[in-house]
Amino acid sequence: MQTDNTVFVGNKPVMNYVLAVVTQFNNGADMVAIKARGKAISRAVDTAEISLNRFLEGVGKKDICTSTEEIETDTGRTNVSSIEIILTKI
Repeated sequence: MQTDNTVFVGNKPVMNYVLAVVTQFNNGADMVAIKARGKAISRAVDTAEISLNRFLEGVGKKDICTSTEEIETDTGRTNVSSIEIILTKI
């Protein structure tokens, strides 16, 4: 599922991503996707849970998609896990 309202989770503190998600909804978005790969997956889950439990009312999880992506590294091709958490207004 592709959306303009996507938050890509990386190595920054969780609250940076929570602020991005809350800002998207406050600016009128009906749906926000939180995406992460590899070690950032747990940070993406934290972002979704903190956003839902502390900051957003009337918003819930619509879908959670997991997959494996093959990426090119210095040592060749490797598989990396990825997650996409879709939050939507209820």
